[in-house]
Amino acid sequence: LQLHYSGHYHCEGWVLSEQSPWIESEPVTVTVHGVPLSGVSLWAQPPGGQVALGDRLVLSCAVAKGTGPLSFTWHRGGSGTLLGTGPLLDLPHVGDNDSGHCHCRVSNGDSMAESVPLNVTVL
Repeated sequence: LQLHYSGHYHCEGWVLSEQSPWIESEPVTVTVHGVPLSGVSLWAQPPGGQVALGDRLVLSCAVAKGTGPLSFTWHRGGSGTLLGTGPLLDLPHVGDNDSGHCHCRVSNGDSMAESVPLNVTVL
């Protein structure tokens, strides 16, 4: 079901009768409501966000509830520095500057929600 399916609907049919062979039902209004985003979670590989210098870190963001289309952004620290977009953030060769608290932010155009920050530690 999509938000754009909201509207007025009716059905039409052929009736085997000489008086009125084609009939139409009364219209009904269908309203599709968007579901606000909630339950945004973040996973890391390796687990816990502890990674050796130069190794690969993959962060994944998921949404438990909410209607789309969804857009994902990745941020670091209190400054909100943009790290990337999409449900996955792949850092193939982490460096010292990749340490810190990261979180994902999800938006559907109507609402926005964030994950709990994950502390990435480069060893």
